[in-house]
Formats: sequence, C-alpha cells, structure tokens
Amino acid sequence: MIVRRAGVADAAALAQLRDIDADELAAFTGWIAAHAETHLPFVAELDGQVVGAAWLLVAERVPGHGAPQRWHGDIQSVMVRQEHRGRGIGGALMRAILAEARARGLLHVTVHSGRRAVDFYLRNGFRQHRQLLLWEQDAP
Repeated sequence: MIVRRAGVADAAALAQLRDIDADELAAFTGWIAAHAETHLPFVAELDGQVVGAAWLLVAERVPGHGAPQRWHGDIQSVMVRQEHRGRGIGGALMRAILAEARARGLLHVTVHSGRRAVDFYLRNGFRQHRQLLLWEQDAP
C-alpha cells in the first residue's frame, strides 16, 4: 500500500470516492486546484488503484496569546472502499495526515465523525472533547 498526497491529477479517483458524477468532474477538478493550499487530499493506493482518501483542511486562526500565527486542521471526507476496509488503510491515511499536521505545526486537528467511526478516531489518537460545540443551519 502507498499513501501519498494527492492533487489535481487524482481528481477522477477522488471524485469517484465522493460519488461525484462525470458531468461534475471538471468543476470538482477546478475546486481541487482552487483550494490546493487549504484542502490537502491524501490517497491510499493498492496495486496502482486508489482505494481510500482523506482530506486535511488547514486554516489559520485569529492571532492571539502572543502567537501571531495560529494554524489548525480538520479532517474531512475520509473514505475507504468497502471491500478494502479492515486492512489498516484508514489508519495509514490518518498517520499521513497527522504527520502533515505535525510538520506544519498545527495547534490541533479536529474531525466531525459519524457514530460508527468514533472508535476508529479514538484508536488513531483523537479524544473526545467536552468543549466542542456545534451550531447547525436550520433546514429551509
């Protein structure tokens, strides 16, 4: 298995994992290019095929506490193809993302998880935090 940073050249494989239709591929590819500095995709490959992906959103926080630059991350859109789950691919993606976070000196990394994936994130070094609050837009 190879885990690596992905980019525009991987747009078709990333789109397929996100169930993005072929007629939306050009717009998705443009989005990847436009967000290359803030949304970092990582892919896992087996035998040359992309079988999983995860994204690291990198964002700057308001300066404060004697720190002129305060960066944080958020993990988004983690996906491993059903037939490849349980083989450590998700863990390998998390290791790559967290290595990137360390290299960039991010203050913290968050993830908004579905209930079934909470244990996965706990096994990969995340912890539940009692101060994280959520506001959601009311449905129209």
